[in-house]
Amino acid sequence: MDDEEIKEKLEEFLPYLNEKQKRIFLSLEAKSLGYGGISKISKLSGISRVTITKGIEELKETDYKSIGRIRKEGAGPKRIHRESRSTIKMVEDIVSDSTRGDPMSPLKWTCKSTREISSQISRKGVLISHSTVKNILNDLGYSLQANEKSLKSQSHPDRNDQFEYINQKVKYYLKKSQPVISVDTKKKEYLGNFANKGREWRPRKNPRKVEDHDFPSKSNGLAIPYGVYDISENLGLVNVGKDNDTATFAAQSIYRWWLYMGRKIYKDAEKILICADCGGSNGNRSKLWEYELQKFSNKTGLEITVCHFPPGTSKWNKIEHRLFSHISMNWKGRPLTSHDVVVNLIASTKTKTGLKVKAKLDKGIYPKGIKISDKVMSEIDIKEHKFHGDWNYTISPKI
Repeated sequence: MDDEEIKEKLEEFLPYLNEKQKRIFLSLEAKSLGYGGISKISKLSGISRVTITKGIEELKETDYKSIGRIRKEGAGPKRIHRESRSTIKMVEDIVSDSTRGDPMSPLKWTCKSTREISSQISRKGVLISHSTVKNILNDLGYSLQANEKSLKSQSHPDRNDQFEYINQKVKYYLKKSQPVISVDTKKKEYLGNFANKGREWRPRKNPRKVEDHDFPSKSNGLAIPYGVYDISENLGLVNVGKDNDTATFAAQSIYRWWLYMGRKIYKDAEKILICADCGGSNGNRSKLWEYELQKFSNKTGLEITVCHFPPGTSKWNKIEHRLFSHISMNWKGRPLTSHDVVVNLIASTKTKTGLKVKAKLDKGIYPKGIKISDKVMSEIDIKEHKFHGDWNYTISPKI
């Protein structure tokens, strides 16, 4: 009898047998095949080797009192609590109170685990196991579920129009061979022997040992990576700061990109387009940001146009998925122990599509809380665009 015939026989016969009968039948089939029979029958039937081996042991038993029973005396689920209305109500009251956020609920500030629910009910004099609690919850229609991100924030009514406006500007600048850059600050990183998300290849059973908690007090400082991504050339520069993420730091990062990369590529550039988020150090409401861009424009002689993405749409900023995501992939599983490590890992980031990245350590001091007076603001040569001047504006050099 070949394997297909045996498999067909098992599929036809097994549905008519109870648990113990299946074990005995499969064990007899396995014994009839001789060496390797257990493995073959296990594979063809989908029943584990352990179960079939147990059936072989049962064939050898001399105590026949248990013949006819599927399980031993006392085995099987106890349905007393699952059928008790009072117990079911206790479970439901605890879970529903916690679900409603009742401040008096004992599980208000705890995870609604089956063990915790079991413990709460047992304190009331009803001994119940956590597995029974699980069965009751299943009977009531409850299940373990993660949060679902489905509630959308109300988007700005001009959101799509701004996307189209940015797209038109990008196409225009690229057609004129003028630089278009996408900028943003990547997540700040505390430096130290801390866990970093992801996995890396290492010798078997030899994981890298890191601190069990990422306490800032144990860190060796802070790394603030500000990225500048050249959309046309698929090149990036990341300026790694040590102090604060301010508008001055953001503008200095862009200026460093121009010094190290931009002016070498765009020797005939007259203007530059910057695509940025609405918030953070390069936010559209920051007076310091506009003031620093005026200084940048004056030093380079470039006309600077800025187009901000609408609030809540930063993930469409190209730097996020064309630069930052690849940096995160490159350093996954590696503790960021020092600024040198951060800089070297960023600089080694490459992709098959040709992305190349440079990284520079910025030792500058960028104090917070700098105020720009209205008088100074009045001296900035800024022109707001007709469409959403709060998001789109151009700063011209004052030389």
